Amino acid sequence: MTDDRRAAGAPTLEDVARAAGVSRATVSRVINGIRNVDPVIQEAVRQAVSVTGYTPNRAARSLVTRRADAVALVVSGAGVEPEAAEEAEGAAASGDRGSFTAQVFADPFFGRVVTGVVGYLRPRGMHPVLMFAESSRAREEVVAYLRQGSADGALVVSTHAEDPLPALIAEAGLAAVLFARPARPVPVSYVDLAHQDGARLAAEHLLARGCRRTATISGPLDVPAGQARLTGFRDTMARHGHAYVPVAEGQFTQESGEVAMERLLAQHPDLDGVFAANDLMALGACHVLREHGRSVPGDVAVVGFDDSSAAPACRPPLTTVRQPVEQMAAEMTRLLLDRLARPDGPVTSVIFEPELVVRESA
Repeated sequence: MTDDRRAAGAPTLEDVARAAGVSRATVSRVINGIRNVDPVIQEAVRQAVSVTGYTPNRAARSLVTRRADAVALVVSGAGVEPEAAEEAEGAAASGDRGSFTAQVFADPFFGRVVTGVVGYLRPRGMHPVLMFAESSRAREEVVAYLRQGSADGALVVSTHAEDPLPALIAEAGLAAVLFARPARPVPVSYVDLAHQDGARLAAEHLLARGCRRTATISGPLDVPAGQARLTGFRDTMARHGHAYVPVAEGQFTQESGEVAMERLLAQHPDLDGVFAANDLMALGACHVLREHGRSVPGDVAVVGFDDSSAAPACRPPLTTVRQPVEQMAAEMTRLLLDRLARPDGPVTSVIFEPELVVRESA
């Protein structure tokens, strides 16, 4: 391999060693992440790598480190009951699984997760492998993929509270970190947002604007984030004397926001404030309000959640609660790499704080 690299004119370990003023063996230890190297020497080697343009041979490095230098980024769906598994998997094989992936890619949230993960991995010479686990067979494939060492660990984004994948990964003793607190306790690290605090910010903002007949479009109530945002909003309104807050459940999609807003307007035509549990549903709500001749925010103030790309694209631009998804995804990735470096370390959680972003809708 060294001869091939030299024949092609590519820099070699020897070139890096010469530039750093150290031995070839020392360069190899630094590049392969072996820890017993003086930090000053490590920095000299890294600078030499940068100057020479040396690129480690991934296959050769994997033989030494037993690492794939890749992590699985898994978007996992709801559990499938045993009697329904065969039917669901048959539908997936016939092409119906596209509805799951289409829903994933339609939500700007997932693009922000990918941005955060790639941004953290790329400078470290690693890359993500995107996988979908929306059926029992797909979950088995993910676990097998990890067991085989095709990826060093998994970053799991669950879309349903009953998702069994986190428990399967934990039972298999595989390295993983979750985006969002699991609905059922499992010994796996996670990152999450203080969702109730975010909903509190939305409620207090609507109240400060003078809204007195508020309603909310919740997220799916079988998802912990949906439950927490609804609880936070209701509790804050109750603390300010508003004992009853009308609720219409949505599915975190624009279409479900439109349906929910139609229902709320039909039942409560005098409402003057709406909190939607994500920006896509808020976008749908604003669309329906305009169709019914209600001005936003003149007649009805609207607050969303996430501060996704949908928020500034809304007309008027959407006041929303910011969830720093990119930073959360980067932290999730850092936790996974730390787990790989210290397999016996304790599981942990990192909770991010929300922030109200005021624009023109409220």
